[in-house]
Amino acid sequence: MLRPSDPADQTSFYSGKNKRHTVKNVLLIHALIILFLSDTFEGSVHDKAITDLTPYPLQEGSELVDDLGFLGYELAGVTHIRPFKKPKGGKLSAEQKAHNRLVAQRRIVAEHVIRSVKRCRMVKDTIRLWKDGLKDMVMEVSCGLHNFRVRTTPWPSSHS
Repeated sequence: MLRPSDPADQTSFYSGKNKRHTVKNVLLIHALIILFLSDTFEGSVHDKAITDLTPYPLQEGSELVDDLGFLGYELAGVTHIRPFKKPKGGKLSAEQKAHNRLVAQRRIVAEHVIRSVKRCRMVKDTIRLWKDGLKDMVMEVSCGLHNFRVRTTPWPSSHS
């Protein structure tokens, strides 16, 4: 996105991780279909803060595969599957590394869905739209196109 001219907006949209001005959303994905799209937030907002502001109720007994950005986020009746974090100055055990590999294999499906959403280049390129709600609308349309592609294209059944 373009660098905002207002200094306060520059601070809120700046993502220290990406070293640029960004926006972000949180997606909930099942079997390659996007079930939930959060509102669009400034790049400086933490992933866990987004989920706290826009909760999505999951059925009891569900499994949620998330990353370490959601550490501390818990839903009642939902099993959270997260990778182990390497302790400061320490190492992960062989079992923890094996667990992290299994989690990564499950999470890569979500990363592929996000890549597919970014096929709509307006999502990943510099966006010059500043009217309220347009950034949300661009992401909604891109997610809708992804879901349309998934439902109309034969996909391998291994992603269920």
